[in-house]
Amino acid sequence: METADKKQLKLKALNVRKGIIEGTFNAKSGHPGGSLSIADILTYLYFKEMKVDINNPKWEGRDRLVLSKGHAAPALYAVLAEKGFFPVEDLKTLRKSDSYLQGHPNMNYVPGVDMSTGSLGQGISAACGFALASKIEGNPYNVYAILGDGEIEEGQVWEACMFAAAKKLSCLTVIVDNNDLQIDGTVEEVNSPYPIPEKFAAFGFNVIEICGHCFTQIEEAIEKAKACNDKPTAIIMKTVKGKGVSFMENQVSWHGSAPNAEQYAAAMAELDAAIEELNK
Repeated sequence: METADKKQLKLKALNVRKGIIEGTFNAKSGHPGGSLSIADILTYLYFKEMKVDINNPKWEGRDRLVLSKGHAAPALYAVLAEKGFFPVEDLKTLRKSDSYLQGHPNMNYVPGVDMSTGSLGQGISAACGFALASKIEGNPYNVYAILGDGEIEEGQVWEACMFAAAKKLSCLTVIVDNNDLQIDGTVEEVNSPYPIPEKFAAFGFNVIEICGHCFTQIEEAIEKAKACNDKPTAIIMKTVKGKGVSFMENQVSWHGSAPNAEQYAAAMAELDAAIEELNK
């Protein structure tokens, strides 16, 4: 990937992070921590990798993304708005009673959302369905499912993994946001899913481990996933919860807390400063 591409991706990711802060601040609720930790992978997928059409969101040939950790909807909404599926200004309506941008993604109302999610553990099963349909219909597209590391404590995740491996769903890439924190504390303290890579390997997956904030590593992992044609792939991303807003980073309290006016101003100023620095 060229340096110019990396710069553009970094700028897009910073704008996505601003959208996350904008939405959760105006909603006075939401989940900024785990949204910020997936801003980079979503930016790469939507601005570098995935085949999508903003003028035809239901295009049959598109690549699919399932945000299995549906509470991180602010991140998905922010990247979809940045891509042009709907106005960025609408992010300010997050979770309002009359808004189409509710706390969890709804494919019936939000352009660009491929699957309604929110009940943890279920999104990966829907992603398996997409991948199986692609294989049966001979309509080649890629399917990406983003899961939280706390989410993979759910048993349904592993049933879906067994299914994906048994059916050799090579167009499926599962991406685990391994930021080490869930609502009640560290994942290890709550109900440890570790070792994560070994578990996915045991369930028949091609496994790749990366830093989820490095676009070079993200690109290499996605290319390796596409090159594997006999099994599904799991990309285990080490990430920082709250990435990009220093006072939110690695703080479990920001799992489901919205910034107040002072925190909003500080977060936006930090992100604007990062954008200014990149543009020098």
